[in-house]
Amino acid sequence: MATASTKSAETVDISVEEKLRTLFQLQKVNSDIDKIRTLRGELPLEVQDLEDEIAGLETRVDKYKEEVKSLEHNISGKKNEIVQAEGLITKYKDQQNNVRNNREFDSLSKEIEYQTLEIELCEKRIKEFGAQIKDKNVIIEESTNVLEERKSDLEAKKSELEEIIGDTRKEEEDYLKQVTSLEAKIEERLLTAYKKIRKNARNGLSVVTVERDACGGCFNKIPPQRQLDIKSRKKIIVCEYCGRILVDSDILEVKKNEK
Repeated sequence: MATASTKSAETVDISVEEKLRTLFQLQKVNSDIDKIRTLRGELPLEVQDLEDEIAGLETRVDKYKEEVKSLEHNISGKKNEIVQAEGLITKYKDQQNNVRNNREFDSLSKEIEYQTLEIELCEKRIKEFGAQIKDKNVIIEESTNVLEERKSDLEAKKSELEEIIGDTRKEEEDYLKQVTSLEAKIEERLLTAYKKIRKNARNGLSVVTVERDACGGCFNKIPPQRQLDIKSRKKIIVCEYCGRILVDSDILEVKKNEK
């Protein structure tokens, strides 16, 4: 199993020139991967956004369905209360036929009146619950329609994305293998610096060539003496303006001539 010490042993004898050459090769491969992923455009983000929206809509629909069930349960409860109240009214009216005095009759009349009010209150609540159910069902229907549209959009976006990924998968896998191979040749400290610069740099460019006496990343002029130092490949030089690692444009051509 490869360890940090093994990697260090592999990279310790590499010259600065070879380090620069390997870094530039790594940059080229990383840039090729970036181009492939750029082809996918905003599709991965669009897919993720649609998945998040669908999850939110499903949660919303489920929530309203649960509220409708609760309201239906409440209506059932109020209907039971009405049945009970009607039963008491019947009972009190029967008792009124057998009262001994006006006091008992009046007392039963008050009970009947109270139960009648309870029925009216229950009927009012049933109407209110029914209206709430109607409103929530409208929201459920609207949300369900939107949900189906979003699911259709998601299916289309996923299909489009899969098609693009399918066309470039093999190529990307080959590039990723090259990345792994090249990174294994670079010492950890330098690789960490490369990745940090790449993460913060425009277009993911961490290593750039000097073109027309200027930095290939920020296009600021490079002094002649500094250009000579870059061409000598004796040390790693970074642009004083943007911090990118600088190499001469012939760095890979030299390797070809050496073969």
